[in-house]
Amino acid sequence: MNQIFDWVFAQYQDIPTFLIILEMIGVVFGFLSVWYAKRENILVFPTGIINTGIFVYILWVYGLLGDMLINAYYFSMSIIGWYIWTRKVDTNHFIPITKTNSQEKKWSIFLFISAVVFVSLVYTLFDKFNSWTAYVDTLTTAIFFVGMWLMAKKKLENWTYWIIGNVITVPLYLYKGLIFTSLQYFLFTIIAIYGYMAWKKNLNKSPLTLLK
Repeated sequence: MNQIFDWVFAQYQDIPTFLIILEMIGVVFGFLSVWYAKRENILVFPTGIINTGIFVYILWVYGLLGDMLINAYYFSMSIIGWYIWTRKVDTNHFIPITKTNSQEKKWSIFLFISAVVFVSLVYTLFDKFNSWTAYVDTLTTAIFFVGMWLMAKKKLENWTYWIIGNVITVPLYLYKGLIFTSLQYFLFTIIAIYGYMAWKKNLNKSPLTLLK
C-alpha cells in the first residue's frame, strides 16, 4: 500500500502546490456535477461551471489543448444547459428526458467531425502533434463535445458518449501524471453507467422539480 502512495505522490514531486490543490478542488466539483446530472438535478450546471473553469487553467498549464478547449466549451454549454433545463412544458412541469431524433443524430455526427477537425487544426497550429496523447485527446474531445451538447438538451444518449470518452480518458490522464483526475474519470464512468439507467427510467417524464 505504501508503494502505491509513494508512486501516486511521486507524480506530483515537481508540481507547484497550488496546482495540486486546484486539481483536487476541480475533481470534487467535477464529481458533484456528474452526480447531480445522474439525479437530473439542476445543480449539475453551477458545479460544472466551477469544475470546468478550474480545469481550463490546469490543462493550459499541462499543454493538453484539446481538453482545455473542451472544458471551455463545457463552461459555455453549462450556461446554455442551465437555461434549457429550466424551461417548462406547462405551468408545473419542466422539460423531460427524451431520446435523440434523426435530425439530432445527424447534428451529433456533424459536431463530432467538426470537433475533430477543429482540435486537429489547433494542435497543428501549436505544433503539438508530437505524442500519441495528442491524437487520443483529439478523439476524446470530439466525443465529449457531443456528450455535453446532448446533456444540455437533456437527451438520454449523452450518457453513452460520456461512458466511451471516460473509459478512454482514464489511462490518458494516468499516463500524463494527473492521478487524481484519472481517478475522477474512473468514478465518472461508474456514475455515467448508473446515470444512463436512471435517466432511462425517467424517459419522457416531465419533472415537477429540478432540485432532487
